[in-house]
Amino acid sequence: MPTMRLRWVGAVVAAVALGAAGCGSPSDTEEEASPNALQPAEFEKLGTVDERYQSYNVEMLEVTGGAFWKPYGATADASPTTSATPAPAYTPEGMDPDIYQYRPPLDLGDPRLRTLAAALGPAYVRVSGTWANTTYFAAEEQPPEQPPEGFDGVLTRDQWRGVVDFSDAVDADILTSFAVSPGTRDADGTWTPEVAQRWLDYTRSVGGQIAAAEFMNEPNAAAMGGAPAGYDAEAYGRDFDAFQDFAARSAPDMTVVGPSSVGETPAPWGMTYGVSGTIPTEDLLAASGPGLDVFSYHHYGAASQRCAEQGMAQTTPEDALSEEWLARTSQTREFYGGLRDQHAPDKPLWNTETADAACGGNPWASTFLDSFRYLDQLGRLAKEGVQVVAHNTLVASDYGLLDDTDFTPKPNYWAALLWQRLMGPTVLDSGMPIEQGMHLYAHCHPDRSGAVTLLAINNDRTAASTLDLPVAGQRYTLAADPLDSRTVDLNGQPLALGPNDTLPDLAGAPVEAGELALDPATITFVTIPTADNPACGS
Repeated sequence: MPTMRLRWVGAVVAAVALGAAGCGSPSDTEEEASPNALQPAEFEKLGTVDERYQSYNVEMLEVTGGAFWKPYGATADASPTTSATPAPAYTPEGMDPDIYQYRPPLDLGDPRLRTLAAALGPAYVRVSGTWANTTYFAAEEQPPEQPPEGFDGVLTRDQWRGVVDFSDAVDADILTSFAVSPGTRDADGTWTPEVAQRWLDYTRSVGGQIAAAEFMNEPNAAAMGGAPAGYDAEAYGRDFDAFQDFAARSAPDMTVVGPSSVGETPAPWGMTYGVSGTIPTEDLLAASGPGLDVFSYHHYGAASQRCAEQGMAQTTPEDALSEEWLARTSQTREFYGGLRDQHAPDKPLWNTETADAACGGNPWASTFLDSFRYLDQLGRLAKEGVQVVAHNTLVASDYGLLDDTDFTPKPNYWAALLWQRLMGPTVLDSGMPIEQGMHLYAHCHPDRSGAVTLLAINNDRTAASTLDLPVAGQRYTLAADPLDSRTVDLNGQPLALGPNDTLPDLAGAPVEAGELALDPATITFVTIPTADNPACGS
């Protein structure tokens, strides 16, 4: 088997550690550094990410119930989160109703769900999505049987109280967006805050808080998102002004996030969703002017197989570890980051919706194949200055971190849990460029002063690689055979929940200083407790 040798020679760190242990002086232990030597003790600080950097979406439609992406190979059998009940009439404009299936409201009080979500905290839970644009918040405890005119769904008070309770229980601040459909507008067609104000007031009355809000979801795809017919940049600018006034008056502590556009990456795979009415985000920003506290965008490197007939960009499982596929997240960040720099300079950059593919994810989104994208994306975007990344979704459809039927963790959940436990907010520069077989990221450990955690992704399917560790550490290697398995091993042992849904220990395996082999198509975290990096609090 071919091997790529990437040597890490941390002579100074090793000398200090061995000398402190009475094992010799620096002159006895120093090694001559290779030209590409990396020393974790000297990794420079690039910046910090939000403490809620790794976040997730719970679609508004999951809360209310409705027609969401039909599972692959779906049958008439119902489950806790999908049902054979006929779907409501509403599906996004321009989309095939046959690719959707009704699901009842998600039980946000489920003990297993709360246990698993709490383990990812602190986070943001983004309750939004396309359907949020047309959802009516009920004025009374007894909701209307049908949505009022100008809306396509109803969010009951009991359902929203469940979101607030969930948020409190799992340490996930609420990020949401408001309805913009015809039912929210006055006789002149201007957006009015009546429903939004009622929703905000009720949230406070039950002890909750909307920490951050987007005016609407994906305004560049306004026609698909339920905005009034003929909606354009000028209308958005007028509406955003009204929203900004409402937020300043009624929720001055609420972070205003936007524009939350999607799909405009100037590459052959960039998606316009194949529907009429797409509005360039550049035009939206020019019309709305300043007013954002956070600049947000969405990223999907492709659409799932469900949307192939709509002409949306596709990908394959064979591409899942490729450099071209993994780099797409950087291309989208560059595009929207450029718009941020022009229209909202110095504002934080958030990616508030992302997954392997739009339209519910591909079949392999539920397997270890997608964990390479999941973790590489977190590593890349942290280095590129993105402050929050919200995965779509926590539960629903193939791209959910948890299984639809019983909330069993998928491989991406275990990847997320390891990130949460090992990669702190301080981002370091490993000095190593991304290349086939070695994507290396470094953060300060979240809990250990001076400690550094390395994330080494070997995305080569056939060639091994090696790291030369300066001192002893702890290794956490994720692997699966086959790669499209829905289960994953940590250091050779399968990850699974224990009795009463207890989480496994996730213990690292000790590794000595020197060469550490990284098998093909594996993901390895390495903690170096004695790195003594001053950026990490030593």
